[in-house]
Amino acid sequence: MGLSVILTDFNGEVIDRFDDSKNILHKLLPASSETSDAALAKIDWYGDTYFNYLQMTRFLEEWDQLERRSESSEEKAVVTGVRELAVRCHKDRGLLRFIGD
Repeated sequence: MGLSVILTDFNGEVIDRFDDSKNILHKLLPASSETSDAALAKIDWYGDTYFNYLQMTRFLEEWDQLERRSESSEEKAVVTGVRELAVRCHKDRGLLRFIGD
């Protein structure tokens, strides 16, 4: 099972979600590293990771790099799905939640 990405408002109401059922993000996202400053390297595969709308500018910059590395149509579909949620998070001042296994 891969990550689920959920867009919520600040009251915790689910607005939309994207499920990476084939675990594609696991091979695309950078490895977790305590010394890395990359926001994407902080996504917890086994717990929950939250990003708020103030973090979305940096998140989207890193996500653009990830998008350029995507090769297959499946990879592109997953990256695009999460990107759409991130853009909405930024615009609507929401929370983007990554839920691990």
